[in-house]
Amino acid sequence: MAFQPDTATVVAARAGDPAAIDRLVGGYLPLVYTIVGRALDGHADVDDVVQDTMLRVLRNLGDLRDPEAFRSWLVAITVRQVRERYRVRRGTPDALLPDDLRDPGADFTDLAITRLELAGQRRETAEATRWLDEDNRELLSLWWLEASGELTRDEIVDAIEVTRQHAAVRIQRMKGQLETARVVVRALDANPPCPELAALTADWDRRPGPLWRKRIARHSRDCRRCSPAWSGLVAAERLLAGMALVPLPHSLSTGVAGFGAGAGAGGAHSAQVAAHAAGGSGKALATKIAIKGTVGIGRRVATAVLATSAVAGGGAAAVVYTHDDKPVANAAVVTTTTSPTPRLSLPVPATPSLSPSASPSPSPSKSKAKPSKSATTSAAVVPPTATSVKKGVGTWQFDGIKGALDDVGAGWYYNWSPDNDTMPAPTDVEFVPMIWGKANVTDATFTKVKKEGDVLLGFNEPDLAGQAEMSVEDALAAWPELEDTGMRLGSPAVAYGGDTDGGWLDRFMDGVKAKGLRVDFITLHWYGSDFSDAAVNQFLGYVDAVHKKYDLPIWVTEYGLMNFTGSPRYPTGAQEAAFIKGTTKGMESRSYVERYAWFGLPAIGDSVDFGLYKDARTPTEAGKAYKAAG
Repeated sequence: MAFQPDTATVVAARAGDPAAIDRLVGGYLPLVYTIVGRALDGHADVDDVVQDTMLRVLRNLGDLRDPEAFRSWLVAITVRQVRERYRVRRGTPDALLPDDLRDPGADFTDLAITRLELAGQRRETAEATRWLDEDNRELLSLWWLEASGELTRDEIVDAIEVTRQHAAVRIQRMKGQLETARVVVRALDANPPCPELAALTADWDRRPGPLWRKRIARHSRDCRRCSPAWSGLVAAERLLAGMALVPLPHSLSTGVAGFGAGAGAGGAHSAQVAAHAAGGSGKALATKIAIKGTVGIGRRVATAVLATSAVAGGGAAAVVYTHDDKPVANAAVVTTTTSPTPRLSLPVPATPSLSPSASPSPSPSKSKAKPSKSATTSAAVVPPTATSVKKGVGTWQFDGIKGALDDVGAGWYYNWSPDNDTMPAPTDVEFVPMIWGKANVTDATFTKVKKEGDVLLGFNEPDLAGQAEMSVEDALAAWPELEDTGMRLGSPAVAYGGDTDGGWLDRFMDGVKAKGLRVDFITLHWYGSDFSDAAVNQFLGYVDAVHKKYDLPIWVTEYGLMNFTGSPRYPTGAQEAAFIKGTTKGMESRSYVERYAWFGLPAIGDSVDFGLYKDARTPTEAGKAYKAAG
C-alpha cells in the first residue's frame, strides 16, 4: 500500500498545523487523482474535480469527528464530487475533437498504458475502461484500488452509500460489463480485421458508448471469426491486483511541499487554511485561486495512473495486499488445441496419465540487481541446515532434485502431480500429491495418490485461465471424489483473493458448508512486487486474514517475490534472503500455519533468478536463507 499520513497527522492538520496540512495533502493527493482520473477517464475536468475535492476536504476538516475515519471520509467526498461533475456534464456534452487536435497526454487511459508499458490483456483491460457506463467507471475506480490494497470493501460501501450485499452485486455487474468491453476491444483490434464487423461499424463515430458496445458484443458472439475473442480472458482481478499508486512527479511534489508551510504567494493562503482547519465549522477558504496556484496540480500528472506490480496470469494470492502474479500468454485468442501455458517453469499436467513436463516455459530476459560488495562477502558463508516439518518446496524435474531436497532441510515437497515417480526424494522428506484439475479426477489418478500418503492437495488455481480454470460449481461437484480417498484434504489453491468476500474461495467454502463437504486446511499462493522490508508484513498480513476468515489451518503452497512488468524484475539476492528470513520466521511462529513451500527449488534456466538450488549442493543466496530457515 502506498504511504499515507497517519491519524496523528490528521489530528494536527485539523488543529491547523501547516506542516501537517502539507503532509495530508501530499499523502492523499495520489489517491484522489487515481479515483477521479479513472472515473472520468482523464477528461479535462479531472483537475477541477481534484481541486474541488481537496478544497472541500480542507474546508470541512474541522467537522471530522473521527480522525481515524479520514480516508473513508475523503473517498466519499471524492465520489460525490465525481457524481456532481457527471451531472453537470450530462447537460453540456463534449464535442469530439479531431484526432490531430486531441492531446494524447490528457487521456487517462493512454497515460496509463504509456507510463506503465501495459501489454496484452492488461492493455486490453485499460482500453476497455473507456467503454464502461459512467456508474461502472466510478465503481471500477474504487474496486481497482481495493484490488491493489489501497482501499477496503467497507470504504467502498461507505463511498457509494449502499449495503455490502448491494455493493457486491454492483461490482459483479460492473465486472460483467468490463468483460464485455474487453471483448469489444479485442474484436476491434483483430488483425486481420473482420469484414463483417468493419461493415457494421462503418457509421460509428469512434466514440465508445453503450449502444456500440452492445452492437459489437452481439456481433462478436454470433460471428465465427470474432467469437474466439471471448476465450482466454484472464479474470479482471488477476490483471488489476498487486498495483500501487505512482509517486508524485517532481513538479507536483514541489508544489505540494509548499501547501502548508507556504512559499511566496502561497504563504497567505497557507495561513488561511490553517486558521480555517483549526476553526472548523466548514468556513469557506478565502480564495480558490490560491489553492490552485500553490498545489500546482497539473493535468498530465503521473499520479493519475497506477503502477502495476505485474499481475499477468498466475498465482498471486491476495487482492487486498500488494502482490503480483506469474505470466500468462498475452495473445488475444487462446484456442483449446494447445496446452495451457504453464507459469514460469511450473509443470501443468496435460492429462491424468502423463507426468509433468520437465521443460520450463520461456520467459523474458531477466536482469538482476548486483548485490553490494559487503552483501556478497557475507553471503559466502553457507549457514547450517535447519530442518522443519513445515518447510517445503514446489519443484519440477532437474538433475539435483534429491540432493537439493536433502541439503535445504525440507520436511516435505510437491510437484503439482499425483505421484513422484520421476522425482524421488530422501526417505525422510514427505511427498504430498495433488489433484491438479478437472481432467485429473479419474480412478487412475486416485489410485496413484492413495499410494503417496495421507494428505491430498486440491485443484491448482481453479480461478485462473491457463491453470485448473474451474467454476466453483464444477469444483464442488468433483469434491466428493477427493473426499472418498479418505485422505486429509487441502482446499483448491486460489490464485488471488482468498480473503475476499464473494471471491472464488469464499463461494467454494460456502458451498462446502451447504453441501456438508469436508476441507481440512486452506492452501494459498502469494507473490509480491514490493521488494522492500514491507513485503514481509504484506505477506503475513494476507495469511492472517485468510486464517481469520475460515478458521482453518493454512498451507502456503507457493510464494515468492517477482515483478513481471516493472524493473527490476526480481529482487536482489539480499532482498530475497531478507524476505525469506522474515516470512519463514513468521510462519514458524504461527501455530495455524502447518506447511509452507517456496516457488521453487530449481535455480536453472528460467528460474535462475528466484530458485533455490543450482544443483544438488549449490544454493543461491535465497537458497542459503531458506536452508537456514526453520
